[in-house]
Parts: sequence; structure tokens; C-alpha cells
Amino acid sequence: MSVLEMKVPSPGESITEVEIAAWLVEDGDYVEKDQPIAEVDSDKATLELPAEESGIITLKAEEGDAVNVGEVVCLIDMSAAKPAGDAPKAPATPKPEVKAAVKEAPKTATYATGTASPAAKKVLAEKGMDASAVKGTGKDGRITKEDAVKAVPSMGTQPANGARGTERKKMSMLRRKVAERLVAVKSETAMLTTFNEVNMQPIFDLRTQYKEAFKAKHGVGLGFMSFFTLAVVRALEMYPDVNSMIDGDFQIKHDFQDISIAVSGPKGLMVPVIRNAEGLSFRGVESEVKRLALRARDGQITIDEMTGGTFTITNGGVFGSMLSTPIINPPQSGILGMHNIVNRPMAVNGEVVIQPIMYVALSYDHRIVDGRESVGFLVAVKEALENPVELLMNNDPTKALEM
Repeated sequence: MSVLEMKVPSPGESITEVEIAAWLVEDGDYVEKDQPIAEVDSDKATLELPAEESGIITLKAEEGDAVNVGEVVCLIDMSAAKPAGDAPKAPATPKPEVKAAVKEAPKTATYATGTASPAAKKVLAEKGMDASAVKGTGKDGRITKEDAVKAVPSMGTQPANGARGTERKKMSMLRRKVAERLVAVKSETAMLTTFNEVNMQPIFDLRTQYKEAFKAKHGVGLGFMSFFTLAVVRALEMYPDVNSMIDGDFQIKHDFQDISIAVSGPKGLMVPVIRNAEGLSFRGVESEVKRLALRARDGQITIDEMTGGTFTITNGGVFGSMLSTPIINPPQSGILGMHNIVNRPMAVNGEVVIQPIMYVALSYDHRIVDGRESVGFLVAVKEALENPVELLMNNDPTKALEM
């Protein structure tokens, strides 16, 4: 018998552990080479694990298990013949229930009944619960740590009608890592946010004039992300401290702009990176945004595609957000938040007119970015967005959008 031990491959540098999110096959199934057999969560993404060979599979890990990179998670018997046809497995014959002939004697309450173990007391104290609200399953009715962990705090008196179900579900490794990183940012950086507003009318006019020809020529829509990305690239070149990061006692500055784009994926927030955005045209940015967004949506994004950004753009406006304070994506020093566009009265040449206005926010690490740089950066973004023909298109929009 020739048996292959399938080990967890390294999904990327610095990742030492993954979690089995879901098995896509059952123990004893015949699998084909390269067939996806499992989904595994790392702290950065969810990836598919393909079968390395064909054969009968034996699972060695359960869903939800955390396993180290290099650890065996299943065996594949390569000598096993492929079953003929695709006939489903015969359902197991239910075994008749055997009832105990002897009736269990009722348990007698003792001093231990309802008493919480030291570990259980700690858990209950953290939940703000009293031991009297928990039924113990330990010896003589003692409340164990597991009882305390499973206990759900009271949500008030339950009404006579209406369902009040609750669900306890373990967060994915990706979600847990995101939560950990967000808390770390708040405690480990001197994060501040500055705000401004942008008159989007010039961009509206350009899109109205050129969007049909742009899509026909390039096969991708002319959205807002290309304008914002190129405006950010220009501002980062003017204020390089915003494009830097802290490494211990050192400041690391970059002579390139790798722009991270926050997108919502099926497993949570993902931040793929547009590499060398400073060298891209409007078509190049829009094509890359579409490619990365589709890969994130389909769960095909790789660790490498989400690593190494120097600045982040996030668009809460697609969900209707008017204003927010985005959280820095470490180890970066800045993040730009886009928001929804609303028609608002605005003074233009001494007259009040209705214009499409977007509020923008820049969160930055004040340890490395001063107020002058942060405010100057956001003003530079505003200027480029309100005067894109001159500052982003070199006074030739037709040529800029044909590239």
C-alpha cells in the first residue's frame, strides 16, 4: 500500500499556523489529484488545499482545529482503485435504541452541588454571572470550567411570545487576527484623523463625457478609484512621510507607492495591494482594482497579493457611510477614508449652488507624521480631485484615458 502524508503547506512568510475552516470531502472518499479537499484559514486569508495525489482519503484533523505548517492533516492511499460509477454510499441502517432496564436513581444534593470550581469562578466573574444561574454537570453537580464557558448571561425576562435564540460560533482565524490587529493599532500608535470635503462635480463631468468610450476601449468601467488612487500617489510624492513606516528606532521611507485597497470579502475584510501605482494609468488602476476585487470575492486572493502595501484607501461610502475615522493598516502610517457623495449647498464664485460633495478622512500615525504633513497631504488629494484635468491628466483627458 502506497500512502501519501499530506502536510499543511506554508501559505506565506511568517505564518506558522492555520485553521481547518471546512473539509470539502468526507473521510473515506476517493479524491482526484488537484481536487480541492479543504479550506484553511490563516491570519491573512482563506485558501483552498488541493489533493496532491489521487486515492482514498483519511482525515487526520477536525474542522476548527488549529494545525501547524508542516503538520499532517490527512492521508491519501494512492494504491486504492477508483470506485466504479458515481453511486452514492448506502445510508447506514439505524440501530434500534436500547433503553436501560434500570432506572437511574435521582442524584442527592451535596455541599458540592452548585459550587463553582476556581477556574469556573473566574470565567463567571468575567461574564458578570452568578453561580446560581448555572447548572453544574460535574461530580455531585459541581460547576466546571466548561459549564461556565458555555453559560450565556441572562438577557432579561423572556417575553411570553417571540423567539429569543442565541448562537455561539467560533470566529475564523482571519476575523480573530483582524480583531487583534485593530486593538493593537489603537494601543500602539498615536492615531489622529483629519477631515476635508471634496467637490466631486469635475469628476462627475469627466465620467459623463468619457465613461462609455473608456469602457468600450478598455473593457472596464471608469470609476472613482482611479481618480482617488492617482490623487493619493501624487500626494504621497509631495509628502513622503505619509508613505513611510516605523521600524523600532528607524523611519523607513519608500520611493514607490503600493496602494492597499480595502475590500469586503466573503470571509471578512481583505486588503489587496496595487503594486507600483505610481506607474499606472487610469486604465491600469481600474483594471487592477477589478482584478483584485474579483479574486477577493471568489476567495482566490493570495497572501502575496495582500502583503507589503505602503498606504491604504478604504471606501465606506459604498455602504452609505457619511463620515468615519478609518483605522490605520499597520505597519503603514496612513489611511484615506472615502465616503458617500451627497448633494449639498456650496459657495461657488460667490453664489450658493448645489454640488455633489464627499467628505474624506485621513487617519495617520502622529509618531511619524506631523500635522503639517497630514493636513497638507489631504489638501493635495482634494486639489487633485477638484482639478483632475490639470493635476492628474496633464491637461489632456483624452490622452490620459486612452493609455
